[in-house]
Amino acid sequence: MSDPFSGLVDGVSAPATRGVAVSPHDSNPLAEMPKALFIGTAGDLVARGINDGADVTFRNLAAGSVLPFRARFVRATGTTAADIVALY
Repeated sequence: MSDPFSGLVDGVSAPATRGVAVSPHDSNPLAEMPKALFIGTAGDLVARGINDGADVTFRNLAAGSVLPFRARFVRATGTTAADIVALY
């Protein structure tokens, strides 16, 4: 299949080209820095951004929403959202 966008630079605001399931963990960082996180099942998400020194809690995220947040960590403690996918 040809890709008419293959010659363009892939930036953080460009659409994602792949997704990876996220398993929240209290001490392990994500393997790569995502463009955003897809929330499959509604709930709260505790994460730390790539340039943050502290965690932040995103409350009451809706199922099916995309959170445009570049997370380094997605914590298990306090995260009630599920079926999270990192978008790259």
